[in-house]
Amino acid sequence: MICLGRNTATGQQVQVKFGETIESIESIDAMEAGVASDIYVAPGFIDLQVNGFAGVDFNDPAIPVEDVARATDAILATGVTRFFPTVITAPAKTMLSSLGNLHRARKQLVHAAAVAGFHVEGPHIDPTDGPRGAHPVGSVRAPDFDEFQRWQEVTDGSIRIVTLSPHWPEAVDYIERLCAAGVVVAIGHTGASSAQIAEAVSAGATLSTHLGNAGPAMVRKFPNCLWDQLAEDRLSASFILDGAHLGAHLDPAYLRVALRAKGLARTILVTDAATPAGAMPGDYRLGELDVELTRDGRVVLRGQERLAGSALRMNRAIANLMATGEATLAEAVAAATVNPANVARISGRMHGLATGERADVVVFRLTDRLEILEVYLDGKRTGVATA
Repeated sequence: MICLGRNTATGQQVQVKFGETIESIESIDAMEAGVASDIYVAPGFIDLQVNGFAGVDFNDPAIPVEDVARATDAILATGVTRFFPTVITAPAKTMLSSLGNLHRARKQLVHAAAVAGFHVEGPHIDPTDGPRGAHPVGSVRAPDFDEFQRWQEVTDGSIRIVTLSPHWPEAVDYIERLCAAGVVVAIGHTGASSAQIAEAVSAGATLSTHLGNAGPAMVRKFPNCLWDQLAEDRLSASFILDGAHLGAHLDPAYLRVALRAKGLARTILVTDAATPAGAMPGDYRLGELDVELTRDGRVVLRGQERLAGSALRMNRAIANLMATGEATLAEAVAAATVNPANVARISGRMHGLATGERADVVVFRLTDRLEILEVYLDGKRTGVATA
């Protein structure tokens, strides 16, 4: 296969030739090749946190494989070629059933390679209002390595990311054991102290999950869990940039400060997409929660204003990061490609658009929006409708 366009990393007009992996990247004369100046070629996007999509709830242990396939195709249409279905806090049996069901479905998907592994967000989070976010308080519980092993058993070892709060007395031992098992440990949904965050990082935590969301409504001037994570260079941080609703998830001033403090090399874009993402406004389920997609694009607990994930698409998140004025196109694309690939240790995706890397390739038009035109997974065009 061959794709033509501007390399998002360099701005040069290139021809990318690939099979299952990228074979060559050569400079071309755009006028001779007939390529419009607003067409770009990039590595396929990566999303570390997807709770559901296209009306499909990944936390429902009974969703059929056809629904998982439909959600996967809709995610691919946004330019995301590797993603982590995310299971959130619920009773132990429900979480185990959800993970097992997703894994069984994954093995039957046409685009199975798009599922890079599973992310478990909770249940070992802070149970207090604010840090807990929309997670059900009755299912919050302390870290339990035996429970983690059960997750791994039903997914054939496919749990790749676990988000937890390090305030639990068991947290340090748990983090060390997860890291020894090759799992990425993220800090999130927490009001942990400076010492607890420092201990978690020393134990092996490498990521802050949607930093700035799901924390105390009021924090002391210093120290506090936001500054502690922003100042820690060993932590990358994910952010939800939901555009016109930026004030819903992140205050614009906080976001600018956070991006500058963390640095774009340690910034990761996630959607935290919930069941209604890519669907029509209305009522939906997210695990144990009744949620609503409002007409202005927010996903909230039904009848409330509390956020419960987002309806964000990754192509829009990249454009939204550029719109802040804090990132170039190359930096914004990196935040959705090589940065998450390196944190999640996705082999063949850590070097971007480079020879020898997996041929996950996206072609898009960049005008006042980022319009996906073509999506390739392991060198094969997905054939899904683009967004």
